[in-house]
Amino acid sequence: MDILAVNRAVEADSIITDGFHLRKNTLDAIKAAYKKRGIIILTDPDPAGERIRRFLAKRFPNAKHAFIPVEDATANDDIGVEQASPEAIRAALAKVRTESIEPSNIFSSKDMVANNLTGSLNASERRMKLGKILGLGAANAKTFLKRLNTYGVTREEFEEGLNEL
Repeated sequence: MDILAVNRAVEADSIITDGFHLRKNTLDAIKAAYKKRGIIILTDPDPAGERIRRFLAKRFPNAKHAFIPVEDATANDDIGVEQASPEAIRAALAKVRTESIEPSNIFSSKDMVANNLTGSLNASERRMKLGKILGLGAANAKTFLKRLNTYGVTREEFEEGLNEL
């Protein structure tokens, strides 16, 4: 169903991981695509999807990442790519980011606290909204800070995103 949802949004070659049960032939297919033209990792915005993303990111460090916000991938009491509209999928793909092997130290926990992204009652909601704006997805405070520093977010993008909130 994920492939159908992606194909409704864009013309793309997709490889289904079948959840976390990645078979050798699936990993071989991903590796071939990675070497030939690169890959974009697009997983469900849930804990299982994040585990798959981390697993694949370790094996394919130059992969690009796209994040569909939870609220755009939720329907019928289910969360997943298959629940996302074509517009939500295209929006996620328009904000593709590449994880840096050498994270920057542009952002710190002080930025998180000063901008109510941690330690406040609405911090989780603010991270979710800012994650959607920046194309980083939803995450806890520690992971969000890591994403800010590893996915190439600039101070200017961060400030613009905060202003949009």
